[in-house]
Amino acid sequence: MTILVVPNADTPLDLLLFVAVGREVAGLAEITLAQNPGLADLGPYPPAGTRVTVTLPAASAPAPPPVVRLY
Repeated sequence: MTILVVPNADTPLDLLLFVAVGREVAGLAEITLAQNPGLADLGPYPPAGTRVTVTLPAASAPAPPPVVRLY
């Protein structure tokens, strides 16, 4: 489990999670809201300094880029 801190009042929860993980993870926002009672009551933009407990997913190997053939 990791604790993230909301840097400013213009940062929504989904952006905070995306920056922490580096990619979109299906269901991560819902899991995070379940782990942090009262976080949803703060609205889509939690106040700056709000501490959010997150269980980050295990790192996975990136998918290989698609092969582009010109001819």
